Amino acid sequence: MPVSLASFGVPQLADNKQRAVVLRKRMTVFYSGRVQGVGFRYTVKNVATGFEVNGMVRNLPDGRVELVVEGDKTELEAFLAAIHESGLGANIRHEDVSWAEARGEFRGFEIVR
Repeated sequence: MPVSLASFGVPQLADNKQRAVVLRKRMTVFYSGRVQGVGFRYTVKNVATGFEVNGMVRNLPDGRVELVVEGDKTELEAFLAAIHESGLGANIRHEDVSWAEARGEFRGFEIVR
């Protein structure tokens, strides 16, 4: 006899597209350190091309860089590691990472000015 996921508190979803959105996560990262004026955003965009992620990266007036990206959690964690491995890790003094459900608002990856 099949077991309903609703009995475990998992909501019923109307279609596969809805299921895909629920499984996707949104990761927001605030970077501080020497992260502006060093090609940080362009390198992050280049790294993003190797991953199935959608989002944006931008400079903030207070000297930090904000990264907002959506995708499968495993893919996002690998993307985060790849940013450090790209050579940018030496410029990062601190990173503040938070997680949420994906909103599906991004198409591709872009640098926001």
